[in-house]
Amino acid sequence: MHFAITLTDRFKVLLDLALLAGWQPLKIFTCPLDGKIHDNRQVVEQAARLGIPVQLSPMTEADLAALAAQGCEALLLGSYDWKVPDWRPYLPRAVNFHPSPLPEARGPFPLVRAILEQRSQWGVSCHVVEPRFDSGALLDQQLFALSPDETLATLEWKCQLALEQLGRRVIADFTSLWQQARPQGAGSYWPRWSDAERTLNLRGPLDAVLRQLRAFGDINCLAEANGVGFVVHRAHGWLEPHSHTPGTLLRSVDLSMLFAVQDGYLVISEWSVQSPGAISGRRPF
Repeated sequence: MHFAITLTDRFKVLLDLALLAGWQPLKIFTCPLDGKIHDNRQVVEQAARLGIPVQLSPMTEADLAALAAQGCEALLLGSYDWKVPDWRPYLPRAVNFHPSPLPEARGPFPLVRAILEQRSQWGVSCHVVEPRFDSGALLDQQLFALSPDETLATLEWKCQLALEQLGRRVIADFTSLWQQARPQGAGSYWPRWSDAERTLNLRGPLDAVLRQLRAFGDINCLAEANGVGFVVHRAHGWLEPHSHTPGTLLRSVDLSMLFAVQDGYLVISEWSVQSPGAISGRRPF
């Protein structure tokens, strides 16, 4: 099978599985990254070793036409910042791997909301690429359980393991699964989170605050104290009855701040002040 693929290091397992199955890579599409949270160094290094062309600019119809001229039989989409042009005039198949149990949670980076909504089950899915994001017929999916104390980091790793299992099945039986792909149904679309969803409600219950911190992980939550907004990098808390007004900054020592929340205390031990324009969300999984 001659193929092209879009991916970052988090999706490199798809490339590895395809190569292991004897598929022939024609091109890798990836994006410029900062290398801090999301990276593609492993992908670029492997491509260089194997002599696979890498493109860091958005995919165009000319790129699809060039792939067609090379006999490309499939386009696999992992992580990719840009919308892919209509592939149907050029390629016989194109599939996307999405980190949700479709048809639920279409949209960018749904992992955060899965934790905020305390979902008990999650999954990754492989579907046909259509003009409407994440809406195409399903080839297969891999489901798994979520724990009550799930964090963004643990959920991302669970998705990684599920992606490997799903990718192995899809690549091993690609033509058959393509032919048997089933429509998704109505489902739901989850938009990207807002700054309001990232902002800690320090007047609320501790479990809600800690859930926000677990859900946003390295994306980081936002908070405000004495009229000053800041980014929260690390925080801990405990339950304890008290008579303080919830949301009050009780004490600060060096960079550590102690807040009273509704039913306990929250210690914000690592934080930074940034201008609103400097606050940005994390790249999709």
